[in-house]
Amino acid sequence: MRAVFMGTPDFSVPVLTAMIDDGIDVIAVVTQPDRPKGRGKEMAFSPVKEEALKHNLTVWQPVKVKDPAFVEQLAAANPDVIVVVAFGQILSREILQIPKYGCVNVHASLLPQYRGAAPIQQAIMDGKRETGITTMLMNEGTDTGDILLQKKVPIARDETGGSLFDKLSFVGAPLLVETLQYLQDGTIQRKPQTGTPSYVGMIKKNMGRLNWEKPAVELERMIRALDPWPSAYTFRGKKMLKIWKSEVLKGGAGHPGEVIRIGKDSFDVQTGFGVLRILEVQPEGKKRMDTGAYLRGYPMETGEFLDD
Repeated sequence: MRAVFMGTPDFSVPVLTAMIDDGIDVIAVVTQPDRPKGRGKEMAFSPVKEEALKHNLTVWQPVKVKDPAFVEQLAAANPDVIVVVAFGQILSREILQIPKYGCVNVHASLLPQYRGAAPIQQAIMDGKRETGITTMLMNEGTDTGDILLQKKVPIARDETGGSLFDKLSFVGAPLLVETLQYLQDGTIQRKPQTGTPSYVGMIKKNMGRLNWEKPAVELERMIRALDPWPSAYTFRGKKMLKIWKSEVLKGGAGHPGEVIRIGKDSFDVQTGFGVLRILEVQPEGKKRMDTGAYLRGYPMETGEFLDD
């Protein structure tokens, strides 16, 4: 089977690697253009490009995949299938119609739940006990195509966005290979999506600001969901304080955002409902640290308010 692979971030890499290991003929890899990164703003390759170059694969980096010249180039390659994993651009009808077996997407949810850009983080924020991977035959809608295969994945009580990201990416790799085998054999059954869909937008950096009026349970989920990016944060005075680890306690008698208790290795903050115990933080300009180390360097008093 001749395949073109489209993907960009770390999440896409295990799928590409699995395709190569399975002997699928990856005739080209399409990824986003190189972008400046870090303080020096040096041009950096996407994780998918780095992996593709390790295997001496042809790499294409169109600014826009809808550009007629690129569509013509893609059609001339005559792929049997196009595999899309977190690529970052919307495919046109012309591209969707090119491959014999269609365009197959690997999506990090059990569709039709969590269509859109951030299904991993949203599942944690919503307190779900399970999520999964769906391989889907793409159409012109946003994650609305027919389901090919699905696999459920449990969400641990201490799951972070990063840990669930890793789990799902490695589940997606063998599921995609299995999907392609069934497609080629003609034994796969396409299933239209049924049930009420839900949608999630892109995660933005400013979404991590903690609103202490919300219940502690929601804030604790948000902290885990946004680890490692963009991270949950609050302000102490004018300095940002990132919160990396916490736990929910019942009760409390303070006002939202008020520090009501300070221990040796933690401090407790009143929320709109319940108390959030802070266990790991990161002061502005410093590294992540346990709260005990933070309190030794940045003494705190009960009664002070965060994000005041």
